[in-house]
Amino acid sequence: MENEKTFRTKTGFCHILPDKIILTREGIIGNVAKITVGNGISRTLIIYSVISIFLLNSAYSSFQKGENVSVFFFGLLATFLIYGIIKSINNSASPIIERNKIKGAKFINAKVGLTRSRFEISFEDENGKLKKRLIMLPGSLNDGTNETEKALAIMKSERILAS
Repeated sequence: MENEKTFRTKTGFCHILPDKIILTREGIIGNVAKITVGNGISRTLIIYSVISIFLLNSAYSSFQKGENVSVFFFGLLATFLIYGIIKSINNSASPIIERNKIKGAKFINAKVGLTRSRFEISFEDENGKLKKRLIMLPGSLNDGTNETEKALAIMKSERILAS
């Protein structure tokens, strides 16, 4: 593949080609992600929805018994999951993004000890719907700082990310 630029991601590699971005998975983590998520996130969102329903049911049962601490705990967990589901509804796990379909890209730096650095690529899918693809970068235990700098340089040089 000519003119290919590559950087590491959390579960594999991101290959920047002149016409598309290709995300590949490697190793055990990549294989597990491929089995559980595939190219869509609907299965994950369904599982989170089932867990949320269970938590809401548990909160209601605790409310009927007068167990206020349990109501708060289960309600808080259910609210957190529902918020995540709503926020993730337009996410995509597509391994290929056509560069001419990209509508925007932004870089979000890591919060030490809490999150990883990542790119959020907004693009139009094959059905014309606006989707968001997260490209998670390696964490601090996997040389994340150097890989993040390399990824940022590539994304800027390829004009995917504004300088």
